[in-house]
Amino acid sequence: MARIAGVNIPTAKRVPISLQYIAGIGAHNAELICDALKIDRARRVNQLTDAEVLAIREYIDANFTVEGDLRREVSMNIKRLMDLGCYRGLRHRKGLPVRGQRTHTNARTRKGPAKPIAGKKK
Repeated sequence: MARIAGVNIPTAKRVPISLQYIAGIGAHNAELICDALKIDRARRVNQLTDAEVLAIREYIDANFTVEGDLRREVSMNIKRLMDLGCYRGLRHRKGLPVRGQRTHTNARTRKGPAKPIAGKKK
């Protein structure tokens, strides 16, 4: 199993598909990596030589922010918004949708299970 950026990528799959198992690399970036290193998209990871795997690893390290560094950067951005007290930061702090979605109905994923209204009892 090839290990790139701290992730064991599947060996039986094609190279662009396998590269997408790394957080921070999607379909477009995987294609860019294959183009830059002149690796055929139809090849499987287990058909790559050690030199090609090393070249992929070095290219990713040089040109992309992936895995732990990416997660840390995203969490620091959210923490910065919360510390500023801006609208987006307040929404993150309250656990509500951040990007303008409606909350009167829906948004159950962010708000959690529905809470019954405390009122008069029969």
